[in-house]
Amino acid sequence: MQITPQKRARISQHLLTWYRKNKRDLPWRQTSDPYRILLSEFMLQQTQVDTVIPYYHRFLDRFPTVHDLANASQDDVLKAWEGLGYYSRARNLYKAAHSISTDFGGNVPDTYNELKSLPGFGPYTTAAVLSIAYGRDYAVLDGNVIRVLTRLFNIRDDVTQTRTKNHLWDLAQQLLPKGDAGDYNQAVMELGATICTPRSPKCSACPVASLCAAKKAGIPEILPIKTKKKPRPHHTMSAGIV
Repeated sequence: MQITPQKRARISQHLLTWYRKNKRDLPWRQTSDPYRILLSEFMLQQTQVDTVIPYYHRFLDRFPTVHDLANASQDDVLKAWEGLGYYSRARNLYKAAHSISTDFGGNVPDTYNELKSLPGFGPYTTAAVLSIAYGRDYAVLDGNVIRVLTRLFNIRDDVTQTRTKNHLWDLAQQLLPKGDAGDYNQAVMELGATICTPRSPKCSACPVASLCAAKKAGIPEILPIKTKKKPRPHHTMSAGIV
């Protein structure tokens, strides 16, 4: 799907204007320090914003720089992470800090291939850190962005399929306003988190409602479409000992 320059400009302009006026006051939005932005992205994976905020502050009090984190013991890091869950994130963060401290002189890499080579850095986290911390023109694709895009363009393909995800990545990159990637990526994610929610989206408050194909069709709530996983088969077996 190719987006016309006019529509692309309208979408990005509306979203950026709305975001800069209505964005939530979050601590990682008050810094340009790549380490702090990186930390927030690790913590926000699979965890709600309100839960993350106190952990984010406590973690930075304990490990204010990437060198402090790299020089700590893994047990200390896991202890500071305790309660956030998904501990593989903390282990990967710790390994990444070691690499940044020793291989990059304490500077978070600012190129895609170098950053993505670090533990815990998939396409989303890499693009998020590069765009927000360094202003690099990389689009992000997470659950919120997927929901916004499928509704905006009335995409009814199964978003669990690789082909659909690749199509959404392409759309996200097309929409990205060059030079404003950080704010734009956060604007789309903010929209999905606060307005274009999974249930009962607040279409009347949406800055791009007039451009939304799913709203026009009256079906925003059914998107995105995901194929339900097949239940695991259960087999009852018996054994005997002779």
